[in-house]
Amino acid sequence: MAVTGRLALLVALGALVVGLLWPSGTGVLVVSGVLALAAAVDALVAVPVRSLRLERERDGIATLRLGTSLEVALRVANPGRRRASLVLRDAWEPSAGAVPARHRVVVPAGERRRVVTTLTPTRRGDRDAVRVTVRSIGPLGLAARQGRRDVPARVRVLPAFGSRRHLPSRLARLRELDGRRAVQIRGQGTEFDSLREYVAGDDVRSIDWRASARSTDLVVRTWRPERDRHVLVVIDTGRSAAGRVGDAPRLDAALDTALLLAALASRGGDRVDLLALDREVRASVLGATAGDLLPALVTAMAPLEPRLVETDMRLLATAALARAGRRSLVVLVTGLDEAAVSEGLDPVLGPLLHRHTLLLAAVADPELATMAAGRGDAEAVYTAAAAGAARDARRRTAERLARRGVEIVDAGPEDLPPAVADRYLALKAAGRL
Repeated sequence: MAVTGRLALLVALGALVVGLLWPSGTGVLVVSGVLALAAAVDALVAVPVRSLRLERERDGIATLRLGTSLEVALRVANPGRRRASLVLRDAWEPSAGAVPARHRVVVPAGERRRVVTTLTPTRRGDRDAVRVTVRSIGPLGLAARQGRRDVPARVRVLPAFGSRRHLPSRLARLRELDGRRAVQIRGQGTEFDSLREYVAGDDVRSIDWRASARSTDLVVRTWRPERDRHVLVVIDTGRSAAGRVGDAPRLDAALDTALLLAALASRGGDRVDLLALDREVRASVLGATAGDLLPALVTAMAPLEPRLVETDMRLLATAALARAGRRSLVVLVTGLDEAAVSEGLDPVLGPLLHRHTLLLAAVADPELATMAAGRGDAEAVYTAAAAGAARDARRRTAERLARRGVEIVDAGPEDLPPAVADRYLALKAAGRL
C-alpha cells in the first residue's frame, strides 16, 4: 500500500481543523481514524496490480547507435470490470537514459493502453530493463496498491561511428587508385585490368603482342592496384584501452578507427576481419561479405568493454597468425606505453613482421601537449616536465618500432580514424598490402 499527496494534504487540513475547532486528544483520534479508514477503503477498492497484464510491444533485442534515441513501448491491459488509474514506472539501467521517469495512465475496464519510454543511452553495450513498478490508485485518490513486475527487455547500443563523415573523401581517393584510373606500368601491388587500343605516347612495354596479332591495331595492357587483399584489425581491449581521453575510453576511438577502415577497405575490394582480445578473445568477425561486414562488426563491438588486465601479446600474435594465413595488413590498435611495448609486444614482433605488414595505431592524449606548454606556476612547470617526459618516451617507442618495420600512426581520438585510413590508402597505392 502507498499513500498519495492528497492524503497528506487532508492530514494537514485535519490538523488545522483540530487545532482550531476541537483541540483535544479525542479530536485528533477522530480525524485520524476517519482519514485512516478512508485511505484503507480507497486502497482496498483500487484495481489489484496482479490482475493487470503487462507486455512488451516488441520482442527480441532492439538496436540503436550511441547518441541516438529509441522509443520502447509497454502495453498495459486491464481485464477487470473497474477502471484502473495507474502511475507506472518502466525502470531501466541508469546509463539507458530512460525518460520520463513516471507515466500516469487510465485504463478503462476491458481495454489496454500503450506506455512509451524514450531511451537515450550514454554507453555502448546491452542495456536491460530492470522492472516495472505499478501503483494502482483508488477512486478517492488517497491511497494506492503497489506492485513490481518483471517485464524483460533489452536494447543493444551500437558504436556511434562518428568517423563515417570522413568516408566520402577517402572513397574518392580510393577510386583514383583502383580500376577507375588504370595505369600502363606493371609493378608491385598491381593486377591486370583491361586491354585498349594503343595511342601515341603509350609505353611500348605495355603492348600486348598476342592481342595485337589478333587485331588490326596495336593493343596495350592496363593495370590497377590489386584487390582482394586481406586486412586484419586487431583491437587491444586490455588495460591500455581503459584509459580515458576526454570523455571516452581509448577503446571507443579504437572501434571508430576499425569501422572506418573496414568500410573503406571493403569498398576497395579487400577482405576485412576483426579480432578483439586481452587475455582471451573477446570478439571475432571472420569471412563476412562486403554487404554484411559493417552490421557484423558493430554487433560484435557493441558489448565490448576494456578490462583492467595486461593484454597477452603472445595470444595476440598467435591468434593473428592463425587468422591471417597469407600475407596481410595487420592493423593493431593498442597503446604506445614504453614498458608495455618492451615487455609485451617486442618479443612477438618477429613472426608478425616476417609474414605481414604491421600497422600500429595508438590513441594519443591531446591534453599532454597542453600540459607540456604550461608555465603558470611551480606546479604547472612540474606538470609540464612530466608531460614532456611522457611524450618523449612515447616518441622513442614509436621510432624504435618504426626502425623494425612497423608502420606507426599516433594521433588523438578524433584524428586517428582518418589518419589510419590515409595510411591504408598509401600502403595500397604502394602495393604493400
